[in-house]
Amino acid sequence: MPNKFACDTSVVFNGSVLNLIIDGDLGVKPEIYIPNVVVAEVEYRTNVQKEIGFYGLNVLKELRKLHNEEKITLHIVGKRPTREEIKMSPGGELDALIRKSALEHNASLITSDRIQGDVGIFEGLEVIYTKEKAVPIKTELLSLKLLDYFDETTMSVHLKQGLPPYAKKGSPGKWRLEKIGNEQISAELIEEIAIEIIEMVRVDEHSFIEIEKIGAVVAQLREFRIVITRPPFSNDVEITAVHPLVTLSLTDYSIDARVHKRLEKAEGILVAGAPGAGKSTFSAALANFYLEQGKVVKTLESVRDLQVKAEITQYTKLEGSLENSADILLLVRPDFTIFDEVRTTKDFQIYADFRLSGVGMVGVVHSSSAIDAIQRFIGRIELGMLPSIIDTIVFIQGGDISTVLIIRMTVKVPHGFRDKDLARPVVEVRDFKTDRLAYEIYSFGQDIVINPINPIDHTSSFKAKEHYRGAKLNRTRKEKQIELDIEITKQKVILKASPEYASSNIIVFANRQELFTGSLSRSSSITLSLSNKEGRRILKEYDRNKKFYGILK
Repeated sequence: MPNKFACDTSVVFNGSVLNLIIDGDLGVKPEIYIPNVVVAEVEYRTNVQKEIGFYGLNVLKELRKLHNEEKITLHIVGKRPTREEIKMSPGGELDALIRKSALEHNASLITSDRIQGDVGIFEGLEVIYTKEKAVPIKTELLSLKLLDYFDETTMSVHLKQGLPPYAKKGSPGKWRLEKIGNEQISAELIEEIAIEIIEMVRVDEHSFIEIEKIGAVVAQLREFRIVITRPPFSNDVEITAVHPLVTLSLTDYSIDARVHKRLEKAEGILVAGAPGAGKSTFSAALANFYLEQGKVVKTLESVRDLQVKAEITQYTKLEGSLENSADILLLVRPDFTIFDEVRTTKDFQIYADFRLSGVGMVGVVHSSSAIDAIQRFIGRIELGMLPSIIDTIVFIQGGDISTVLIIRMTVKVPHGFRDKDLARPVVEVRDFKTDRLAYEIYSFGQDIVINPINPIDHTSSFKAKEHYRGAKLNRTRKEKQIELDIEITKQKVILKASPEYASSNIIVFANRQELFTGSLSRSSSITLSLSNKEGRRILKEYDRNKKFYGILK
């Protein structure tokens, strides 16, 4: 084999040519030929602010350094491609120029591109495939400069050129932004950190580039999610690295037996909360829980950063589209899919399609309240389909469960309406713990109305609400009681109140025991049929000589 080697763009962009030289696989002081086509491609990628361009440029600099150290003999050969040749690049025109340079200098072609190599063999070139050689990992994760900014309480690190480093420290919902250094980050340092990250991601089998666009790259480096941005997308070079502090199980949350049972049978779950509240951590715990229940669980993520067990396969965009991913995922037939996160109209449609296909779904949604998570579906799907798609909303705040809501469909007169002719399908949103009606959602003319009946307070954790019903009853004892007269006929029970309470909503009690909630008519009465559950219950308590009264709702 001649001691001459021509490199194509693939081995420069993945850095494998350096490994071949350093490991001695190319012999002593090999002659390395870099066609100007390769230089032009690296230069172009760097000019459009793609991280692979900066990485390739770093590899070219390393080759020059090895030449200066007399470890290789470096040659830059061939002409730069013309505009017409660049336009023909998808058809292989630039690859042909690289092979031509290799033939002219009687050099072996080093490539990671199987098509390029096979065509080179046909043209009479000796070809070295670098993919046939395992690339060694030279950099240990702990040696990365980025990790110097992390400690055991750091949630995320924020580095920006020309500013001191900052970090979020604490726990979900209880974090603080701190300056963790006084020295401004120089252009050289932030570039060095960025290149080091990309190098590690490209050689580590457990890491990958998730998104790469002009001026931005999103990488998953083991458990670290790293975003690197550059002009023109950002006004300066910035690196944001997010690290999950803990991996929790479902038992670590404020969950009683009823909620646990609800999560076991629920199939249309929304996990909602503000950014940094702990939604992804809870979703990962839920995914692991379903796996332990013997379910087939998959995830669908724009950025695959959920910390789930190895048995759970994590899917991302297929050919840049979650719709393509969904088509494949349906063929896999999962019992549950964790969708992180549901954001665009297409995402909501995918979520609805999976639910209507019978797949259990857990959707992660950014929202400032539980009802806002439901509101994001309104207008994107028909109102009547809402309870078939979503049955449970879990609102996360401060790293714990704050509220659990359930959705039901019924036909009734909406709260505040007086005329029974205005009865219509109403979606009821209830507090799961107390079964208290929180919101009503219904059509009114051309609009969809979300009517807050008893708006949910997200300030306390779910455990703090366990005695809500008892506290509520204690308060009602102190509130003014509305006397109710009971009149019983063969088919009806009529509850009559004072005329001043006409058209009011009341809670009906019998000896301090809550029976039901109803609306007084214009004649300040409630008429119940004895075929109705509430009517039969009134009759039963009446026969026991109990005192009936109401409390304004």
